[in-house]
Amino acid sequence: MSAFDMTPATDRLATLVAAVPDDVLTGPTPCPDMSVGDLVDHIAGLSLAFTAAATKEPLPGGPAGPSADASQLADDWRTSVPARLHGLAEAWQRPEAWDGMTIAGPIEMPAPVAGLVTLDEIVVHGWDLARATGQPFAVEPDLLELLHGFVAQFTGPGKEADREGLFGPEVPVPDGAPLLDRVIGMTGRDPAWSPT
Repeated sequence: MSAFDMTPATDRLATLVAAVPDDVLTGPTPCPDMSVGDLVDHIAGLSLAFTAAATKEPLPGGPAGPSADASQLADDWRTSVPARLHGLAEAWQRPEAWDGMTIAGPIEMPAPVAGLVTLDEIVVHGWDLARATGQPFAVEPDLLELLHGFVAQFTGPGKEADREGLFGPEVPVPDGAPLLDRVIGMTGRDPAWSPT
């Protein structure tokens, strides 16, 4: 698989984070047991984790997965989290990010696979945050096609064990639905989800 530019997706997520109002931080998200504030904290952590995957440098504090705890949000999260997302995109623009093996969270994997996992996290949690906060969301067609190909590997009968720890149970979506809705359903989310 060739390298790709995930900047449009990280830019969109950065814009979404910066626009989250205080009064929805305790509200629900499509992620079970995760408030909007928890989700923003998770995005902050995954930005660091997948930047480390690109640079192949150890993650500060060890390889544990990103937290999801609103109480850990920095006071400047509306600027610091978008800055982390911009750094993430820059790290994956370097050709060496796509070479060899790397660590994503606690798992070793080929760097190109880590790039796809990064895109999945950015796009799907971007959708989560947009839905939870009433903001518009879109994905560039080329990135959405890449993501669809990645998620489809874990979809269908007999793939339940492969999905463990990655996605929830699939949500059926009509074949004629928009590709984003189908991808979201494959990740275990209901494309019609709303906070009310």
